[in-house]
Amino acid sequence: MQLVYLSPLPWNSFVQRPHKFVEWFHHKYGGNVLWVDPYPTRLPKWTDLRRIKTTRIFANPQTVKAEIPNWLTVIRPHLLPIEPLPGASFISRWLLWRDILRIIDQFMQHGGTLLGIGKPSELALQVLAQYPAISSFYDAMDDFPAFYQGLSRAAMARREQRIADSVSRISVSSTTLAERFSAYHSKLTVVHNACTVETLPPIDAIKKQSEDMVIGYLGTIGHWFDWPFVLALAQANSSLNIHLIGPVYTSVPEPLPCNIRLFPACDHVTAIGLMQAFSVGLIPFKCSDLTASIDPIKYYEYRALGLPILSTYFGEMARRQGQAGIFIVDANSDLTYQVNAAMVYKYRRNEIQIFRKNNSWEARFNASDFLPCSD
Repeated sequence: MQLVYLSPLPWNSFVQRPHKFVEWFHHKYGGNVLWVDPYPTRLPKWTDLRRIKTTRIFANPQTVKAEIPNWLTVIRPHLLPIEPLPGASFISRWLLWRDILRIIDQFMQHGGTLLGIGKPSELALQVLAQYPAISSFYDAMDDFPAFYQGLSRAAMARREQRIADSVSRISVSSTTLAERFSAYHSKLTVVHNACTVETLPPIDAIKKQSEDMVIGYLGTIGHWFDWPFVLALAQANSSLNIHLIGPVYTSVPEPLPCNIRLFPACDHVTAIGLMQAFSVGLIPFKCSDLTASIDPIKYYEYRALGLPILSTYFGEMARRQGQAGIFIVDANSDLTYQVNAAMVYKYRRNEIQIFRKNNSWEARFNASDFLPCSD
């Protein structure tokens, strides 16, 4: 069995759920994968007019990037963001998608094919309509409409509902998303996120690389990042260091307290090393429509490294309140007390070992039943 997968993320982005899923699929079923990178599904901006390009298709991906395996073919659309506009899908079908649909059709000629959709789009709807008899699934890893505003948001919500109506199975990454899709309960399953356990150091080799007491965050700092909470945390714990590591896509308060340090983004291997210097893992997200559906991968990475976690009350983290080593707080909490409690908490070796066993991507996908097929 092979797979056509319309991904929510580019193949050359930081490895996340979609990348690990297609790797698992290939190792389990042995089939090839046709990966379609996402394209803009919002209304256009003036800057988009300078970036109209033809679709580039890498039919032999090993000649382009060594890290693309030989069982994977990557299609990278470069399309003008006009999708929410009336008639845009008709224009795209006849002028912009012809090469993509031709490649998909040729790929499907090689045998039994499964269609996976990782992000709602008109292209996904077109492929579903063109191949109504094949098994299909929608893996909702985020609340996609919540990323948009106005017409774009309404259009995304309509596309998502049409896809949910059409696919054979639906998987979601969080409890809140499961509640949103509860009307499809007969074909719905929850598949939480996980972590890449095989890249982590052995449990016995985990060593704190600094004697400093560090509250650390590693990840993107976007508009969902709760700066007021982090500032309150720094003020309540002025003797501790707060390290924030990752790309910044939102304004940073100035001046920052002297115990908050920003570090640039880094590769995954470096990131694992930096996290071992943390005393406590931090997840400071705002509570919003967007974060309500999030099951942060950072939770799994921190836990698999034996780190206690200090998190704001949002999404799937709110449901982990009361778990051992998990400290759910907000700006009104006694942040000094909570930080001190987190600092002294230690996971036992067997607890880390069991967590890793149960929360690897392989274990997560093996235990799920969201694929509309069987061995």
